[in-house]
Amino acid sequence: MYAEEFDVIVVGLGPGGEEVAGRLAEAGLAVAGVEADLVGGECPYWGCVPSKMMIRAADLLAEGRRIPGMAGQAAVVSDWAPVARRIREEATDHWNDKVAADRFTDKGGTLVRGRGRLTGPREVTVDGTRVLRARRGVVISTGTHASVPPIPGLAGTPYWTNHAAIEAEQVPESLIVLGAGAVGAELAQVFRRFGAEVTVIEGAERMLPQEEPEAGELIAKVFTREGMSVHTGAKVTRVDHHGAAFTVMTEEGSHRAERLLVATGRQTDLAALGVGVIGLDESAKAIDVDEHMRAADGVWALGDVTGKGAFTHMAMYQARIALADVLGEQGPAAAYHAVPRVTFTDPEVGSVGMTARQASEKGIAVRVATTEVSSSARGWIHGADGLIKLVADERVLVGATCAGPYAGEVLGLLTLAVHSRVPIEELKRMIYAYPTFHRAVEDTLGQLGRP
Repeated sequence: MYAEEFDVIVVGLGPGGEEVAGRLAEAGLAVAGVEADLVGGECPYWGCVPSKMMIRAADLLAEGRRIPGMAGQAAVVSDWAPVARRIREEATDHWNDKVAADRFTDKGGTLVRGRGRLTGPREVTVDGTRVLRARRGVVISTGTHASVPPIPGLAGTPYWTNHAAIEAEQVPESLIVLGAGAVGAELAQVFRRFGAEVTVIEGAERMLPQEEPEAGELIAKVFTREGMSVHTGAKVTRVDHHGAAFTVMTEEGSHRAERLLVATGRQTDLAALGVGVIGLDESAKAIDVDEHMRAADGVWALGDVTGKGAFTHMAMYQARIALADVLGEQGPAAAYHAVPRVTFTDPEVGSVGMTARQASEKGIAVRVATTEVSSSARGWIHGADGLIKLVADERVLVGATCAGPYAGEVLGLLTLAVHSRVPIEELKRMIYAYPTFHRAVEDTLGQLGRP
């Protein structure tokens, strides 16, 4: 079969893959970008951008409902139509990737539509028919897809994943959300604030199970106050769909709703990608890469598929490192000790580095301090729910969590502190503007005792 020759083949044009492919093309290399879905990936069409439009709208409703007792009276009436319209027209262009595709081809890249599979060293076959070969190498950036658990009765029902939830043109009267990680929690709160009766079911013992326990407990308390039914430590035994409703059965009882959103994580399929031909384990959950994103001879990987964090900012960070290595340039090695992450619930939950448990499991003699965001004057003025939790070794912060209004922005200070290993005594000597939420960080630093 005739093979088309390129310098580099990039399989998967999500945020990281598109960045690498475009930059390599601008550098004068012959680049093929292979994409089975939309150029730009999950983030602009179903993830970061449209979901935050939904969250922004839901937060506006919540703010309006906080007016009584603080600023007068208000009657808030929700309307999903402008939200759905903004997502279609402003965020996703009706899920059309022409702008992103043209951006790549205008840089000199060749866009190949279809599903790429590694079929030999530096060789990719698209949809089983079109063979591409790379002189310099292949970059894998295929991302992940929604992981759907093998619950009896679930397969074949019209359940939602995050894609269907983002594309929804109407708010369901009732909704069951399986999974209380970031995606499940964010979407549950959005639909509740727009009027749906919402039930959240999580198999772990708390919401946001990857975060500090206090964060998950806080969000569960807020959700319950907003009228949601939250069930943690709940094992789902069966799902049925009859007519216009779902029934989800757990060991404790059953729950019924018009719609079911499955938000139980993400996964990749390395066997479908054919990584066995380059000596990698096709049964692994992720591709193992070195500090320069090398996965094998002439193969680099970046983004979700590397298992370092399913975040757009991680893909872009790794893209810069991979790009330098593909071009033969000297560049910094990857470091993952200060990876930030934000769950955009209300209150937001921002985290960086290790949790207290993770640090202890690594043998670090940790010291931990936690305060309420309301310990700051700004938090008290807002009547805000939230907390700051700091995890430190003898000298520096190794992890931190902030929950509250604008927690994702407050996280910037803590990320810098963890990333640059700023001595705690230096952080204590800083001047913190008054009255800001950052003052709660200052209060928490003051409570750090000895290990």
